[in-house]
Amino acid sequence: MPAPGIAIAAVIVAAVLFGTSGTARELGPDSASSLSVGAARITIGSMVLWSVVVANRRREPLPSSASVRSLRWLLTIGGLGVAVYTPLFFVAVDRAGVAIGTVVAIASGPFFAAGLDWIFRRVRPTAAWLRGTVVTVVGAAVLIVSVDSGGTGVDVLGVLAALAAGFGYATYSVSSKATMERGLASTIALAIPFTIGVVVVLALSLREPASWLSTPAGLAMALYLGVVATGLAYVLFGFGLRRLTSATAVTLVLAEPLTAALLAVVVLDESIPLTGWLGVAAVMSGLVLVGRSASAARRRLDQASG
Repeated sequence: MPAPGIAIAAVIVAAVLFGTSGTARELGPDSASSLSVGAARITIGSMVLWSVVVANRRREPLPSSASVRSLRWLLTIGGLGVAVYTPLFFVAVDRAGVAIGTVVAIASGPFFAAGLDWIFRRVRPTAAWLRGTVVTVVGAAVLIVSVDSGGTGVDVLGVLAALAAGFGYATYSVSSKATMERGLASTIALAIPFTIGVVVVLALSLREPASWLSTPAGLAMALYLGVVATGLAYVLFGFGLRRLTSATAVTLVLAEPLTAALLAVVVLDESIPLTGWLGVAAVMSGLVLVGRSASAARRRLDQASG
C-alpha cells in the first residue's frame, strides 16, 4: 500500500483543484444559473470518471451487478449527496462570495463527516484529528470574519446553502468510503454516485437556460469545472480516500478554502486583512496536525497487522 504521505498529498492537490471552482464560476457568464452550472459540472465530471474506469478496467475490473445491487442504498445516498452539494455550493458562492461560501461549505464538512462516520460506521475520531480539525475550523472562521470586516454583512441564506453543501459533500465522502471498504474500486465508488447525482440535478435543471454553454466563455468554464476541478480532482480524492479515514480526507480538503481565498485576492481583487491571513496560517497548521495524525494511525495499523 502506498505511504500515507502520498494519499495525503493526493487529497490536498485535489483540494487545491476544488478550490478553483468558485473563481472559475465567477469568471464565467453571468447568465449561467447555479443549477445549470452545477449540472454541467457534474455531467462532464461523471464522463471523466467513467473514462478513467474504462481505461483501468484491466487493473480494476468492473463490479458484478450483484455487488452493485448489494450496495445500492449506499450508492444512492452518495448520489443524493452529490445532488445536494454541487448546486448549493454555487448558490453559496453567488450569495455569500467565493471566500465565505467556500470556507463555510468545506469547513463544515469534517464535522458532518465525523458525525456520520461515528453514527453509521462506528469510527470514532481520534483526539489528534479533533485538535487539528478545531484549529483548522477556527482559522476558517477567522478568515470569514476578517473578509466580512468591511461591514457589508454576511448573507444568511448563502451561509445556510454552504452548510447544506457541506453536509452533502460529507454524505458523499462517507458513503463512498463505505463502498470502497466493501470492495468497490475507488474510481467506481465515486463514479456511480456521481451518475445518480447527474440524473437528479439534470431533472431539476430542465427549465434552466443553457444558452451560456454555446458561448466560448461558458464552454471554457464548463470544461474546466468538469474535467479539472471535478474529474481529475475526484480521481485524486478517491485515491486518498481509499487509504485514509473519510473524516481525515474531508479535513484535508480544508486546503480548498485556502486556495479559494488566495484566488479571490489575486484574481478577483478581493481583499483579505492581516487577521484573515492569520486565519489562513491556522488552516495550514490544522492541516499539518491532521496529516500527522493520519500518518501515525497508519503506522499503528501497519504494526498491528505486521
